Amino acid sequence: MVQLHVTNSPFSESQVELLNRLVPTLTETQRIWLGGYLAALGVNAGAAVSAAEPSVPAEQAAIPAAAPAASREVTILFGSQTGNCQRLATSLSGKLKEQGFSVNLSAMNSFKPNTLKKTENLLLLVSTHGEGEPPDNARSFYEFLYSKRAPQLEGLHYSVLGLGDTSYEFFCQTGKDFDQRLEELGGARLSPRIDCDLDYDDPAAEWITQVISALNARLNAPNIAAAAVQAAEHADAPASPFSRNQPYYAEVLENLNLNGRGSDRETRHIELSLEGSGLSFEPGDSLGVYPENHPQLVEDLITAMGWDAQQTVPLNKKGDKGTLREALLRHYEITVLTKPLLEQAAKLTSAPGLQELLLPERQQALKDYIQGRDLLDLAVDFAPWEVPAAEFVTILRKLPARLYSISSSWSANPDEVHFTVRAVRYEAHGRQRYGVCSVHCAERAEPGAKLPVFIQSNPNFKLPANPDAPVIMIGPGTGVAPFRSFLEEREVQGAAGKTWLFYGDRRFVTDFLYQTDWQRMLKDGVLSRLDVAFSRDTAEKVYVQHRLLEHSRELYAWLQEGAHIYVCGDEKHMAHDVHTALLTVIEEEGGMSAEAAAAYLDTLQQEQRYQRDVY
Repeated sequence: MVQLHVTNSPFSESQVELLNRLVPTLTETQRIWLGGYLAALGVNAGAAVSAAEPSVPAEQAAIPAAAPAASREVTILFGSQTGNCQRLATSLSGKLKEQGFSVNLSAMNSFKPNTLKKTENLLLLVSTHGEGEPPDNARSFYEFLYSKRAPQLEGLHYSVLGLGDTSYEFFCQTGKDFDQRLEELGGARLSPRIDCDLDYDDPAAEWITQVISALNARLNAPNIAAAAVQAAEHADAPASPFSRNQPYYAEVLENLNLNGRGSDRETRHIELSLEGSGLSFEPGDSLGVYPENHPQLVEDLITAMGWDAQQTVPLNKKGDKGTLREALLRHYEITVLTKPLLEQAAKLTSAPGLQELLLPERQQALKDYIQGRDLLDLAVDFAPWEVPAAEFVTILRKLPARLYSISSSWSANPDEVHFTVRAVRYEAHGRQRYGVCSVHCAERAEPGAKLPVFIQSNPNFKLPANPDAPVIMIGPGTGVAPFRSFLEEREVQGAAGKTWLFYGDRRFVTDFLYQTDWQRMLKDGVLSRLDVAFSRDTAEKVYVQHRLLEHSRELYAWLQEGAHIYVCGDEKHMAHDVHTALLTVIEEEGGMSAEAAAAYLDTLQQEQRYQRDVY
């Protein structure tokens, strides 16, 4: 540690004490800034000390002259659909800057791929979307790396953090693909890739710790490696008292069924109070809700396993304990089976059937079994278990929050948040099944009850900065929810830009969600145009993509005027069909080739004029 020699110093004893307390805590960036500040005052800190005390050894100077430093440039690229990777990347960028690194932080679709060959240190954070696909803002970079234009990267040092969900077959596939491809192109790993499940905080923090330490070690900077490790202990530090890791218990103010009598669907509009929470949000953000498992499923599982509901078991990895019933009701996922879970469960039963199901040659049978079954099925199908509950629950993953698009504007409804959820109920394998959060909200979230919630910002689904820009919104079913928020916000703003909503559902009479809101907004001029598609009201099913094609000329004219397009809802079918329809509109109305139309839409995406919130 650098310290002043008290007897030979030109400073007073109190000044020496202050300097000796301050200097060791400074980061490299702070030292450089301080040197520049003193220089601006006409003071050279190192020279001043040397002149005042020539007999003091150089290592005892309070603020030594900065030595030429090795390059500390780091490029951080994120591919994020809902914003998780972007938040982690921003957090990582801040920690690296605190350590004196020069950071280039960018979404993958904003990064110029031709600069990749000059990049020395690259950190990638990417989620996997759909069935093993990259998120929208990672697609162009992904395609570049797998193209013939991708350069050799012998000078590159990189690491990858993948976010995903183990209930999907292609868990963290995009992260795995990036990791493998960069190695194939000649890159060297700074630290191993880490794949994160839905509960990503701890593994993400571990990865951040590893990469910062690896960067410091590579750049021969062990003096700040320890500080880097300490700085990375929390990967996603909350900016407010309540967050994903510390949810706010919000009181239910209203819980209404939006579907009419006779509908085969139940869609709930739920209003919560955020008064006193300090939470706020913007249109396009999501509400995270921590649900409870269905009480009947919990009781049936405990009975099937022969356990005692009141026995004490771990509630989480932190060591907190509670009753088995509490653990299965509020803390652990029991409605989804995954291959990793079955591999762990196979070690806890003597029944040979589960080990056989996991054999490599039975992969298809395993996929078929997992689909639509839950932990109760596993308990019954592969008994006997004869394993203590306290041991069994340790193989279960944390019950994840469910995210719902916010359907209200904070400006229009201060201290409240509204969201829209469709209750999921169905029969499979001889038993009634329930959507965990949707049925919790529909059946057990009556006014006065409280739900643990948090706000998840989504920087990739935001209204245009210019309120005069035209807006096209495409949201069938519950996908229309964020557009209620958009239009409420535009109304409060007094925005002059045109707005066009495409909405679809099954039947006009029973399934027209928020019909009175849209009618009022049309009357007041907040909504300029509304086109609907009710698939069960006509002999031939008509969906929102058909309405887009019917109005292709006007739609293209809006795009030429600078309109922003927003799509929300089902990714697998609706969003794909809407994307195809948009390409057709651009190709036909713009007189373009298929390749040119695709490039046009890609440009809209890069300019954030084409944004999707799909799931």
